Amino acid sequence: MTENNAPIRLEPGTTAPAFTLLNDEGKEVSLSDFAGRKVFVYFYPRANTPGCTTEACDFRDSFAQLNSDGVEVIGISPDKPEKLAQFRDDHDLNFTLLSDPDKEVMQAWGAFGEKKNYGKVVQGVIRSTFLVDADGKIEQAWYNVKATGHVARIRRDASL
Repeated sequence: MTENNAPIRLEPGTTAPAFTLLNDEGKEVSLSDFAGRKVFVYFYPRANTPGCTTEACDFRDSFAQLNSDGVEVIGISPDKPEKLAQFRDDHDLNFTLLSDPDKEVMQAWGAFGEKKNYGKVVQGVIRSTFLVDADGKIEQAWYNVKATGHVARIRRDASL
């Protein structure tokens, strides 16, 4: 967080903050595991909620095309690995899901902090997506994204 309690914002060209988190099987996964490949890292508030399910299914349905574009996908939420496993099973998700219950990674990426929710300012997960290049740098960053149609927008913006 910055001094005025606003979340940080990652800019293109900056090094993506490193992380190691547990996946839906309870195994450690690090951003460095994807070195040499482009990866979309996206943050969402909670598994099996309407908006998060819409967004996850959008990534699922676009996964083959993203892979042919040379891009992997990582979804990160505060949910425990067991809940992520249920989310994966419920919706046949085909990409990496990671658990950040302490929200430390989210804060480092600027994906947690003050946001508006139904007209009120609250602390929470800021639905965000980042394209990390093969060298571990932020290529593009999208904050406060809308779940519906999100993958098509980021593919267009990233010229994929």
